[in-house]
Amino acid sequence: MTGRRGSGKPTIADVAALAGVSVAAVSKVVNGKGGISAPTRDRVLRAAARLRWTPSAAAVALRGARTRAVGLVVRRPPDLLSADPHFTRLITGVEAELSPAGHGLLLHLVGDDPAAEEAAYRRLADERRVDGFLLTESRVDDTRFALLRELGAHAVLVGTPWRDDPVPSARAGGDREAGVRAAVEHLLDLGHRRVAYVSGPEDRVHTHHRRRAFEEALAARGLAPARTLVSDFTAAGAVDAVRALLGADDRPTAVLLANDTMAVAALSAARRLGVDVPGELSVVGHDDLPLAELVYPTLTTVRQDLVNLGRAAARLLLVALGEADDAPVAVRPPELVVRESTAGVRRAAAAGSR
Repeated sequence: MTGRRGSGKPTIADVAALAGVSVAAVSKVVNGKGGISAPTRDRVLRAAARLRWTPSAAAVALRGARTRAVGLVVRRPPDLLSADPHFTRLITGVEAELSPAGHGLLLHLVGDDPAAEEAAYRRLADERRVDGFLLTESRVDDTRFALLRELGAHAVLVGTPWRDDPVPSARAGGDREAGVRAAVEHLLDLGHRRVAYVSGPEDRVHTHHRRRAFEEALAARGLAPARTLVSDFTAAGAVDAVRALLGADDRPTAVLLANDTMAVAALSAARRLGVDVPGELSVVGHDDLPLAELVYPTLTTVRQDLVNLGRAAARLLLVALGEADDAPVAVRPPELVVRESTAGVRRAAAAGSR
């Protein structure tokens, strides 16, 4: 028969192929769920009749069962957890909520390939391998919201959406850019006037929010950024950025970077170039990961409550699944932690004019 993938009994995938729809769409028709147009419903029913397919009793019985798994699909390379401890802290919080509730986390690292990311979401939803999804790294014009609505999947965003969306989101309390503002004010109070910023990718929502906070904090004191550069969250990207900054004629005396991994790499690169930190260049990171206290000089950084942010997101998803009460997890707003990598302008002013 047309649309059959083998010689055995027809499957839901055969019906989907013949009808030209997803397996999830066939499932919605069979279960009488909404979100399916009348023409699509008719096409599915005709395909099922043509193939003489009906859902098995066992499948019907299992359809309402929980997998007790939560999906986390991340569009980053496989070495993410070793290269960016930010995610390790976040996952620690997620597991702190999921594990006591009898749920587990199913992590997929799909590289920087949008098609692979979408395929992972569709596969996990179609195969009913997870009860819902946690979404990290809020993006500008994020397409995941519409995709997961199409798939009929529960989802919670970690962070602030670019635009208002019905998908629930877990966020820090208070002023979510207070840490960036405090970092700029700290540097200006130390006497810095040439302050640069190295951001993450442009498609991340927090890139825009933090850069705006950075620029506004400078403008409040009558200043403009010495320079702003876009990077990719990696140590290698930070090294390239700091070399470009320090190679300029009017180089900055201070720099903020999008995460601690980048800041530590920038600190190291500056010292290799013969630039003293913090004597000639003050460096500020973001996240307050454990490595911030392990380097020399220790890193001034913006602390994020990543563990509780992960807990809050997991709790919201469990609430949506009817597996937890709706008591929210408090997430502290970002705050500046001053350590040894920032200092007053001493040799820096002279160094910048060389």
